[in-house]
Amino acid sequence: MKTLEIPKDGLEGLKQNWRADALSGFLVFLLAMPLSLGIAKASGFPAAMGVLTAMVGGLVVSVFMGGRLTIKGPAAGLITVCAGAVTDLGKLNIEGISGVQLACAAVIIMSVIQVAFGFLKLGSFSDFFPHSAVHGMLAAIGVLIFAKQFPVLLGVESSFTKGLSPIELYTHIPTFIENAHPEIATIGLLSLAILFGVPAMGGIFKKIPAPLIVLVLTIPLGIYFNFNTILDSSGKPFALVSIVDFWKDVKFTASFAAIGNGTFWYYVFMFLFVNSLESLLTVKAIDGLDPWKRKSDYNTDLKALALGNGVSGALGGLPMISEVARSSANVNFGARTRWANFFHGLFLLVAMLVLIPVINRIPNAALAAMLIAVAYRLASPKEFIGTYKIGPEQLVIFLTTIFVTVSEDLLLGVASGILVKFVFHIFNGAPLSSLFKANYEIKETADGYSIKILKSAIFSNLLGYQKIWNNLPLGKKITFNFAETKLVDHTFQEALHHFEEDYHNSGGEIIISGFSKHKALSSHPLASRKLTRGLAHSMVIELSTRAEALQSFAEANGFNFYPQQAKVGLKYKNFPIQKGSTLRYEENLMEKYSEDAKVEVSDITLTEILFASTEDTHITVIHLSDTELSIPDFALEPESLHTKLSEAFGLKDIDFKEHPEFSKMYYLRGEDEDAVHNFFDGPVIQFLESHDEMHIECHKNRLLIFKQRGLMTPEEIEASVKFSEAFVEVASKRLVV
Repeated sequence: MKTLEIPKDGLEGLKQNWRADALSGFLVFLLAMPLSLGIAKASGFPAAMGVLTAMVGGLVVSVFMGGRLTIKGPAAGLITVCAGAVTDLGKLNIEGISGVQLACAAVIIMSVIQVAFGFLKLGSFSDFFPHSAVHGMLAAIGVLIFAKQFPVLLGVESSFTKGLSPIELYTHIPTFIENAHPEIATIGLLSLAILFGVPAMGGIFKKIPAPLIVLVLTIPLGIYFNFNTILDSSGKPFALVSIVDFWKDVKFTASFAAIGNGTFWYYVFMFLFVNSLESLLTVKAIDGLDPWKRKSDYNTDLKALALGNGVSGALGGLPMISEVARSSANVNFGARTRWANFFHGLFLLVAMLVLIPVINRIPNAALAAMLIAVAYRLASPKEFIGTYKIGPEQLVIFLTTIFVTVSEDLLLGVASGILVKFVFHIFNGAPLSSLFKANYEIKETADGYSIKILKSAIFSNLLGYQKIWNNLPLGKKITFNFAETKLVDHTFQEALHHFEEDYHNSGGEIIISGFSKHKALSSHPLASRKLTRGLAHSMVIELSTRAEALQSFAEANGFNFYPQQAKVGLKYKNFPIQKGSTLRYEENLMEKYSEDAKVEVSDITLTEILFASTEDTHITVIHLSDTELSIPDFALEPESLHTKLSEAFGLKDIDFKEHPEFSKMYYLRGEDEDAVHNFFDGPVIQFLESHDEMHIECHKNRLLIFKQRGLMTPEEIEASVKFSEAFVEVASKRLVV
């Protein structure tokens, strides 16, 4: 399939892609509406102001933003900062002025500084922060969100939670359970079951916005339980969302009466730090999912975000970011340009014009469940396990950041994580003189450049190195030599890996050398490495049960076997399997040459960003190359509910009138329909009809074949390899295109 035809931008892009972008914008709107309401309520703002923030993020920011597929709006990651600002600024007791008004003023001031950051080209400053500290910050936010939303989930009145610290909220969980409101708790727990259960069903269910199902079920249940009559001890209703008169509330409400107060400026910089950092990290992550591999302009995006924050704060809204859950959903829903973000804002505007009576029937417990689901994904066990796999020292930094953030505050938490990171780096041999300075030697060679990295390559001097490689001419051969580097940390290696991918995509070549005398601090491919004296310290490979089984299979079937996890480079570039996902590693690689092709079998890991976290899918695939076939690009998969919905949304299924059974069995797509029709002639179709259903993808005469989106047993691998070799043989006997 043609995957490199980049969608146009601007008005031309709107004309070209409005159907796909409008559909994605609508589906994202279904996700954004309840989350925006819940985030605003949890932040201490009126619920409708969350929707206002998302509207501004769509209608205003989309026109100016530097990315294509990100969705701007309020985010769970800012709940603790917003709620703290409303509470602490409200305690200043400025007559006639609320904490929300002062918080809005802080957002406006923050936006002015943020736009200055954009003009100063500080859009890459997020790279300075070590990954373990950033992930620890996000996990700590998840811990805080759960603590504050659990009582709301159970319908516990605010009088039971007032004045409790996060740690005290956890110690009071038995009290909250004891005082739970039965009907409210029923809806809250049902919502949680849906939010976790629906995606766990896999397949098409992973694509369905689970919050939409929650609303469809809980709104009628709330009516049945008469939630509008449930009052707290002060006589106020508290079970349902309340939007009185949205359009009268949209006015300039910010007050700068506290501009001379230290607490005010503390929250200005808290907003600036978390808002900018989280947004830039999301933009970078979504760039990795972009099917067309477009790169965002971080500085332009930062300026557009500042504009949105200023408008939102002026109208009484929350700060906004490039929100990860909605942005990843936008990619998965098939968005092509920035107009998807615009349409998402447009549908929110329409909803606030005609759906407020329905919105006022949404149970608060359902919104609390949505936030708890986000909190869980921010601080799930796999985040702890994944961090430990990168290296034990990474877990220490991660846990330190969480502990200090929860017990003190966010800025101190991140600062403590960075401090611990420096301690580890000094202990592992990083010279003090290189902590903030890039040390290197660069030489021009006949076909490119050779860069010798000296002293250390770590998170705190990464920006200096990035200035070098971002200015390298495209299409060259670049060699990085780490033979004299005393320490290379995970953050640097992750950044270099991204650069390597981008540079390969642009037609260049990256060679990384000089690690023969470095000791890896874990078995992770991008683990920190420190220079040791004497011979190399290679990691001892301990085979898993699966690897041992595959090793036996490889020996019995003439395959060479490589169990190590390794980067895949360009091997799977532009295969449809990567759409909406990032594929960086493969392991348990088996390879051999058959009569007609090079056959490679491996376990690959696809990483998707789903609802503020990442989700890994492990798939066993067969890659066939070095054939003499000329095959059009296509993607073939068994018909399913997912493919039928894709057809309903306008995606083309290539059918064969003379082979109706085949057309019922398989969903086939490809840009060059005539070439695809020509390839799938009688013998090929008859072969496919007579075998078990398989997924087959072709790109540039290379084939990718897999049985299901999961790992195969050795027996299934044997059958699939035979199928693959037979398919190539059948295709070889027909008239090639």
